[in-house]
Amino acid sequence: MASRAGALRPPVGAALVAALLVGMTLGTVAVVAAFSGASLPGASDWAAVRFTVTQAALSAALSGLLAVPVARALARRRFAGRGALITLMGAPFLLPVIVAVLGLLAIFGRAGVMNDGLAVLGLPRVSIYGLHGVVLAHVFLNLPLATRMLLLGWQAIPAERFRLARSLDLTPGAQFRHLEWSMLRATLPGAVLTVFTICLASFAVALTLGGGPAATTVELAIYQALRFDFAPDRAATLAVLQFALCLTAVAVGWSLVRDAGFGTGLGRRVEMPAPKGWRRAADGAAIMLAAGFLMLPLLALVVRGIGGLGDLPGGMWTATLRSVSVALVTTVLTTGAALLLALAAGRRVAGHRVFDVAATLPLAASSLVIGTGLFLALRGVATPSDMALPVTVAVNATLALPYSYRLLLPEARALHQGQDRLAQALGMTRWARFRLVTLPCLARPLGFGAGITAALSMGDLGVITLFAAENNATLPLFIHGLMGSYRMEAAAAASLILMGTSFALFALFDRIGRHVAA
Repeated sequence: MASRAGALRPPVGAALVAALLVGMTLGTVAVVAAFSGASLPGASDWAAVRFTVTQAALSAALSGLLAVPVARALARRRFAGRGALITLMGAPFLLPVIVAVLGLLAIFGRAGVMNDGLAVLGLPRVSIYGLHGVVLAHVFLNLPLATRMLLLGWQAIPAERFRLARSLDLTPGAQFRHLEWSMLRATLPGAVLTVFTICLASFAVALTLGGGPAATTVELAIYQALRFDFAPDRAATLAVLQFALCLTAVAVGWSLVRDAGFGTGLGRRVEMPAPKGWRRAADGAAIMLAAGFLMLPLLALVVRGIGGLGDLPGGMWTATLRSVSVALVTTVLTTGAALLLALAAGRRVAGHRVFDVAATLPLAASSLVIGTGLFLALRGVATPSDMALPVTVAVNATLALPYSYRLLLPEARALHQGQDRLAQALGMTRWARFRLVTLPCLARPLGFGAGITAALSMGDLGVITLFAAENNATLPLFIHGLMGSYRMEAAAAASLILMGTSFALFALFDRIGRHVAA
């Protein structure tokens, strides 16, 4: 009984991590709220709010609507390379945003392939900058995520339901109404809200593709208020508005979680009917158009970047090393913190719900909101450039932790239910239990979560823009500087290095996790 009571006591490490997360989220929001005082948003601030909500709503709606035919086609068609295509659908989530923007510029920019084609036809060139460019970039980045979420929904429909539909000789339309529509009603709102929340906190896309005052998001307005206008009170007011927007979106997303109501099946492989005729052609067109939309910008970037690899700009390798160092430190902190919280929540220790809430809080924050709070709190302690890298590590670790935590939590609960009692009965020490039981059982989600954290941190272009100077810029900020100097070929070459390093770090940690688990 004493040992069991000790096991239920909240671990000090998990409690400390939870307190730090609350401080980094609610604490920084409290700082900006106190600093904003009675300052009320002005007309330009409300214009930024309207643009932020508008571009996020359009991006989420288009991503969700376009993902439906693509996910449905992937669910009911079998073809060579299908598995590879589904795997590549996850790549844009790890793709540095600045790389994605450069890829889109290679196709849709003023000197891109599309405008060159329009010029050959004698048609006027079009500009990618503004609302349509921001929405285009967000759809490019989030269409794969929405597709994967909906594809999981189709694959979750028990195979017996499709067999019953076939035995009843239901038409494809009737099958959609009675089976697939129920799934979509349960999963599509969540996918759309997820994309909407991501787009609310998007900064790098608006920074590079925004079209002036008429196309300024709240995050971009915060950056401009601190870096150019040095109006911390206005930045604080905007940060409060941004947090309120993200918190509302997260709360609405939680309220929309629902069950499709199919019940359970026998666990057999989904045998979804694949109708022929025009439906087969439509599925093929949906898959090819989606693959082309996602792959052509990256191929164009590769072609443009290869030409500049022989003349890489000075300082790039230093910026690369700086980004790798930030990514590695962030990964260690995030993985360790997520593991402590997941093990405590999995064992359902006293206060485990507090740990779960603390690990979820960063979803309602953003890098610029947290960065603004830290900027205001620390500006009397040291110069911003001296704090650039430590603050970047802290903010990246905070924002990446929910992903690692959610990956670890189900496995931690299964570990507690299946292995903890046996380990306790054998009298294993904490170190022996961690080395022989915990680490092998959690190695796969640990490696996958560490890979995601490293890739996201490597490509981050958020809080670093508030603090860094030229002498301590990370690689994404270095690339943004090249773009601002109109050195697009050099920026494309540096983007190839960034993209390759990001995916290499993800593959390394994921492979380590799978190797330890084997």
